[in-house]
Amino acid sequence: LARLGQQPLAQAIAHRRSHRNYTRSPLQLEELGFLLWSAQGISAAEFDDEGAIKQVYRTVPSAGARYPLETYVFAKNVAGLAAGLYRYRSNEHQLVLVQQGDPSTALQAACFGTHAAGTAAATFVWTAVPYRTEWKYGAIAHRMIAMEAGHACQNLYLAAGTVGAGVCATLAYDQKRMDELIGVDGEDEFVLYLATAGKVE
Repeated sequence: LARLGQQPLAQAIAHRRSHRNYTRSPLQLEELGFLLWSAQGISAAEFDDEGAIKQVYRTVPSAGARYPLETYVFAKNVAGLAAGLYRYRSNEHQLVLVQQGDPSTALQAACFGTHAAGTAAATFVWTAVPYRTEWKYGAIAHRMIAMEAGHACQNLYLAAGTVGAGVCATLAYDQKRMDELIGVDGEDEFVLYLATAGKVE
């Protein structure tokens, strides 16, 4: 990660745009790792006297450190990574394969035929596990969770620009089809936000 994202912050902010058209150049695996880390990764940790983790800090804020979001990636064109659906485990900075195979046709259909969903090198999907926040904050939890998805996606936008990639956030998806595609029940966990990503000119 240390070799990536060296663009000055002011420049990254000034050049932030939504990109819906991507080249055929693949994302590199380390670039995907950098994007995942930027959106939901661990930035620091505190340990107890026995070396066990007692507190972690992420790259985006979360109300009460409840972290209600899960991050999934539909990988289509990532060098060194088989096409498929993956779940990101932020504590270990690892991807877990959920389903192998080119996801672009099913993903594009679930996104009402959106061109970017079928051509992106990778599509980031955030799901919400509302109970993580609801038990502590009750009726205002839904607002907090939605804001956290925005924090994560904005970090993704800024990080992508530093590695020659572009991002386009979208809410253009069929809820039931996307939940089924990810493999969540739509109640205890459901799709909240999407963002396509890929190399741009």
